[in-house]
Order: sequence, then structure tokens, then C-alpha cells
Amino acid sequence: AADPIVHNNQESEEEALQINILKHASDGGTKEAASEGDNVTVSYIGKLDNGTVFDRASTFSFQLNGGEVIKGWDRGILGMKEGEKRSLIVPPKLGYGKRGCKPDIPPDATLHFVVTLKKIS
Repeated sequence: AADPIVHNNQESEEEALQINILKHASDGGTKEAASEGDNVTVSYIGKLDNGTVFDRASTFSFQLNGGEVIKGWDRGILGMKEGEKRSLIVPPKLGYGKRGCKPDIPPDATLHFVVTLKKIS
């Protein structure tokens, strides 16, 4: 069963990022967790509400909270450990918003990701 991570802040339910841990890191909790400014490498698949895959990668690297990815990813990957796998349900406000990302992501789309953290550096 997935372990939900609840973010208790001022956002309404429509604006809140939903995070579920699908697989814990297999290190027994000894490894560092991803924090702001870390360079992380992930594998992922991204789907729309209707199940259409709009993106996937076996290796993708970026700086956490460096403005390189959508806010839902910066928040959703924060605290992950190497080997951990999470499901992220990203509301439009933390994704591509009203403009979407043509041609694959329509305006106001909720995005569904399964992300595995491969490396923190």
C-alpha cells in the first residue's frame, strides 16, 4: 500500500499536490534525502487524466528548486531518497496552468507522474 504524504498548507484541494510513496528506498533510512539545490537524476512517466502518456524518460537530471522543472516536481521530489518511487498528482497550478504545453499538454491539465529517484549529487 502506498504511504500518502499530506501537505497541510493553505492550498485548496484542487491546488494541492498529491504524493504517494510507491516504493521506499532500500537503504534502511541511512541515505540522505533530496534537498533544495541538489542535482537529482530520475526516471519517470507522465500521463494525463485520461491515461495518455505525454512524456517519459529513463534518465533525466535537474537541480531541485532551480527553476528547471514544474513546481509540482520541485515539491514532490523534495525529501526523496535514492531508490524511492513516488506517484505525483500535480494540479494545473503546480504544472503548466492555463496555457498548457502544446501540443501534448492541454490547458488546465492535471498531470500524473510516477517518478523514481536514481541519484542525488
